[in-house]
Amino acid sequence: MPISLADIRRALYTAAVCDALDALGYRHQSPRVELRPLTVDALLVGRARTTLWADMAHADPRPYELELAAVDSCQPDDVLVAAAGGSLRSGVWGELLSTAARNRGCAGAVVDGAARDLAAMRRMAFPVFARGACPLDSRDRQRVVDLDVPVEVGGVLVRPGDLILADEDGAVIVPREAEDEAIRRAWDKVHKESKVREAIRTGMKAAKAFARFGTL
Repeated sequence: MPISLADIRRALYTAAVCDALDALGYRHQSPRVELRPLTVDALLVGRARTTLWADMAHADPRPYELELAAVDSCQPDDVLVAAAGGSLRSGVWGELLSTAARNRGCAGAVVDGAARDLAAMRRMAFPVFARGACPLDSRDRQRVVDLDVPVEVGGVLVRPGDLILADEDGAVIVPREAEDEAIRRAWDKVHKESKVREAIRTGMKAAKAFARFGTL
């Protein structure tokens, strides 16, 4: 039986999923950039809903058009991915977008750029991972130029619908074609780790525990 998103939230974490992907030959699925948890210290899990952003230096004739379309069409368990190329030109994600996204069932946001309204989003306990913070509004500074398309975050391809996990260690993108096997392996690893942890805690040497259980 497939492992549900609720089970993943309860039992897994990014490092375990990265290890499982490594074993399957997917060795570059964690963006090599710092995506910090700015609002809550919790695991974010969901399906990528992608937006592609660009910097701009002119008056936007249709301000916020595509970012609002993306938020308003979110589905339950989506994770809004803002691929802004690491730009800190403005805060492209904030409280009002979080409120609208949450109303649609969105699980959180991963921003390859800056967010703002952090205190308000912390009070909401809405998970936002980003490169940093910036108080400036995105209007006439940055805009969404496409949505629901493959994007890159820190050198990792993120396709709409890919499983994404993020916690204080970073983020990991699980390709659809590897998802079932990767999550099953991560699940098995986490449960083996519990046996290793107990064995070491009760006096077994780490090398012997690794030899017995095959995981570390």
